[in-house]
Amino acid sequence: IVGDELADDVGTNDIGWVVDPIDGTVNFLYDLPVVSVSIAATIDGVTVAGAVGDVVRGETFSAALGHGARCDGLAVHVRDTPKMALSLIGTGFAYSADRRREQAAIIGRLLPVVRDIRCMGSAALNLCWVACGRLDGYFEEATKIYDYAAGALIAAEGGAVVEVPRDDGPDLTLAAPSAIADALRAVIFDG
Repeated sequence: IVGDELADDVGTNDIGWVVDPIDGTVNFLYDLPVVSVSIAATIDGVTVAGAVGDVVRGETFSAALGHGARCDGLAVHVRDTPKMALSLIGTGFAYSADRRREQAAIIGRLLPVVRDIRCMGSAALNLCWVACGRLDGYFEEATKIYDYAAGALIAAEGGAVVEVPRDDGPDLTLAAPSAIADALRAVIFDG
């Protein structure tokens, strides 16, 4: 079991759970209406099922590997976004001042080439909102596995191109329809 708000617990089989009991903790503390509960099941480290509950809206997003994404039991899919200029992009910010300076530079490059940017405070919900077309894309640096495990599966099963942090690569979570994924990545990394 891996999770926020608790110590990791290593079991004796290949089944794992990734849990975030409050994704959007700062929102919760400030009584802002973007808070979720996220849980994912893994087998041999591969996420095979996930669910994200939107606490305020009362919606439940879910997915099983190879079986599509759903919101309250109804199939959802990414929006067909033809170009960056029409895209609404979600993001989040780190707590470190140095990293926030770097993120501000990315936002400065991105804002002129997209419809707009939103920062909601729940990585899991941002990923689910890409899956159902409420956002056209999402990216955030320095997310933890409990922030993205369930939401990344839901976004991927909803048709998004999804990237998650890797030990040998960028510390970035990204989800977007294939039509804009490369362009979004290019603005983030290349300027």
